[in-house]
Amino acid sequence: MKATKLFNEFFESEKASGILLLICTFLSILIANSYLQENYLNLWHYKLAGQSVEHLINDGLMTIFFLMIGLELEREVYIGELSNFKNALLPISGAIGGIVFPALIYFGFNHNTSFGNGIGIPMATDIAFAIGILSLLGSRVPTSLKVFLTALAVIDDLGAIIIIALFYSQSIQWNYLLLALAIFGLLLIFNKMKVYKLWPYLIGGVLMWYFMVHSGVHATITGVLVAFAIPFQKGEEKSISAQLQHALHKPVSFIILPLFALANTAIIINLSSSDDLFPTYAIGIALGLIVGKPLGITLISYLAVKLKAAQLPNDLSWKHITGAGILGGIGFTMSIFITLLAFDDAMVINNAKLFIVIASFVSGIVGLLFLKSVLNNNRISKAA
Repeated sequence: MKATKLFNEFFESEKASGILLLICTFLSILIANSYLQENYLNLWHYKLAGQSVEHLINDGLMTIFFLMIGLELEREVYIGELSNFKNALLPISGAIGGIVFPALIYFGFNHNTSFGNGIGIPMATDIAFAIGILSLLGSRVPTSLKVFLTALAVIDDLGAIIIIALFYSQSIQWNYLLLALAIFGLLLIFNKMKVYKLWPYLIGGVLMWYFMVHSGVHATITGVLVAFAIPFQKGEEKSISAQLQHALHKPVSFIILPLFALANTAIIINLSSSDDLFPTYAIGIALGLIVGKPLGITLISYLAVKLKAAQLPNDLSWKHITGAGILGGIGFTMSIFITLLAFDDAMVINNAKLFIVIASFVSGIVGLLFLKSVLNNNRISKAA
């Protein structure tokens, strides 16, 4: 399968970002559990314009992250892997399995508890981390596998965005929401009128974000809506959609996501209380990511192919898909983001983050070793 230039650029950008995120995560956990703990935690709670630095990152800068995700979704739908329905059905099927199975596992452990709101936590796959781990296997990785994992993670993110919009919004302030939607409608009119200047969409996006902040719907959804309002044209390099996506790649990958990782992985490791060492929400998160993700992705993908709804690329085997499913258990960014929306208790949030990091680390290592074994066996078979 031939990869497009924009896909290769996206893959390379996410690969480097994944490695940087890994470094930032370990650095943040290390500092949070050192003698600098108090100063480090205070740094993220420092008030700017009446809001903590952490809040400004999570509700402000992460909107730009969602804008880039929206632009990538738009590209995939128009000219990428998702533009061909037959090709799209394999990662779509895998993504559905990777959303439903972890949710069922989490629900099984938490449906009669006060932690039920965390059901969305194990549903998401972190694009940057997953691609970063896959890239460690080098040029031996089939392009079809890169495309499958990327499309899978993008669809997963779309699922997470929908979940956030539907289930993690506060009580709705309809006057502000209607104003935000009115601006969105105006941007869609600009699109239909073929307004190919970027500044009206960006100004409209800022105003829309302001009203979304006050509406009760999570403000980061603004990023995705603005992305789909921006004209895609034919996806050529000079289109404002492609230009904005190019412009956002490096700031998002090397500034915004590392800041998010640093601010949200200041996890205090406290194992002194053995009674609560494995609370039900932690078990649901860990098993959802480590077991539910690969099981759901592989099984539903297999069923889709067997029912002839989708087709497996010629250069892939089910072992490749299983390996991608294991890497799908790397939740991180979106899982942590949903954790912040799902829980109010600081200790629960801290522990949930810890188990997200542990589960993502396990999924990454196991997925890497599994795919390395598959690729090595394939090379031996070809040599023979």
